[in-house]
Amino acid sequence: MAIIVRLDCIMADRKMSLNELAEKVEMSNVNLSNLKNGKMKGIRFETMNSICSVLKYQPGDIFEYVED
Repeated sequence: MAIIVRLDCIMADRKMSLNELAEKVEMSNVNLSNLKNGKMKGIRFETMNSICSVLKYQPGDIFEYVED
């Protein structure tokens, strides 16, 4: 099982930098970078809500499930 994080593509679509998104969702650059690169083991719903609200995307647009 693999979860692919598409945050980098969505940020590019919105022409938003990592620093700008981190500031808007009140998250550290390091934690947001870890999420973007798929290095986090989990994410809080509150954080996911903030990211989706700022980017105007659905959670399913940000995450993709791919079978091994």
